Amino acid sequence: MFRKLGLAVLFVALGAVTALAADFNGKWNAQVETPRGTQNLTFDFHVDGSALTGKITTPRGETDLSDGKIDGDNISFDQVMNFNGNEFKITYTGKADGADSIKFSRQFGDRPATEFTANRAK
Repeated sequence: MFRKLGLAVLFVALGAVTALAADFNGKWNAQVETPRGTQNLTFDFHVDGSALTGKITTPRGETDLSDGKIDGDNISFDQVMNFNGNEFKITYTGKADGADSIKFSRQFGDRPATEFTANRAK
């Protein structure tokens, strides 16, 4: 009897934690200010538990994201790009800001981080 009750409480608790996680699935749009002007980005996220996959579309084309993770309202992933035979990585970290926006920071090498907001595509 106590074992069944304990399992029931555990399932309810786990369900409550899952319900608190942000829904990052779908397309998101952002404008990022760079030294070369405004850059339009589109993110297409696919969430499976705590794993994140998807694509990033930039003016340079489409790239798969790598090392994607979801932890509650937090999201993180890398964008690995190849330019003139040189590979470089941009690291994105973000936090849900309501149901339809994500506050992001992206880091490239030793350059200062860039802050921006992505909004769910309508």
